[in-house]
Amino acid sequence: MSAMPWHAELWERLQARRRRDAMPHALLLCGPAGLGKRDFMRRFARGLLCQQAVDGEACGRCRSCLLLDAGTHPDLVTLSFGLRKDGVQRSDIVVDQIRELSSRLAMASQFGGWQIATIDPADAMNTAAANALLKTLEEPSQNTLLLLVADAPWRMPQTIRSRCQRIEFQVPAREEALAWLQGEGVKDPVAALDAAGGNPGLARAWAEEGALARRQEVRKDLAALAAGRGETMEVVRRWLDNEPAQRLWFAAQAAADEARGRAGANNGPLASHLDAEALDDWYRAANHARDALRGPLRGDLLLLELLSRWR
Repeated sequence: MSAMPWHAELWERLQARRRRDAMPHALLLCGPAGLGKRDFMRRFARGLLCQQAVDGEACGRCRSCLLLDAGTHPDLVTLSFGLRKDGVQRSDIVVDQIRELSSRLAMASQFGGWQIATIDPADAMNTAAANALLKTLEEPSQNTLLLLVADAPWRMPQTIRSRCQRIEFQVPAREEALAWLQGEGVKDPVAALDAAGGNPGLARAWAEEGALARRQEVRKDLAALAAGRGETMEVVRRWLDNEPAQRLWFAAQAAADEARGRAGANNGPLASHLDAEALDDWYRAANHARDALRGPLRGDLLLLELLSRWR
């Protein structure tokens, strides 16, 4: 499994603990989406379960590795979104899933080594599920490791976070990110990295899916609305129909660029009529609207209010 270069320090830190036989019973892998946390988790779990690992890297040939490839290793439990009784996928991890996981981990490892459970996304546990996990964290079984992955760890209770060893994934230096994107064959890596706020994993994914064109479309929409052209509701409909959260990310970026342009000239690149304070408020409102899309509020009303303020 290929590793992203910014994983090296975190990987060595964990391997040093493994060599000292000082592994914690729970790890929280957290940081922005796109930095390879889940690849790192799978690589680390495979290395622990492999019967012929070298420096923590799985061999890919032993019985454990073959079972992992087939998704049938008895000592690896994966927990994510389950299904409701009507067959619809849940948007949270519920208490029954955690109770079932705890019962499974109470049993001995079938291979006599590590028993590993992954919870992804851990920040999707509801309150009852998080409370149920506390007992497992406070009374871990021997040779049991919980791997929790979260893009937004602040949504998790402090009681859970404080009982995990935190592995923080951070956006790498710009030079390292650009070099990696070039190696991945990303066209116009500078523009892609700027669009993704310096996050190389997101930059690669967005470049592949055509997000840079979407970013330009968002800026054109905002410029048109600032000039009094176009219909706000028509823009709302288009944004809602195609990656609304990503468009709000680009809209917040555009507001920040507008504020920076205003600082050095009489007008910003989008010719907004908002003053510096109002641009700052709008930037925060765009980010808040992006988070609110996950909740019960109507997306069309969120966007209508936001874009009406811009116009």
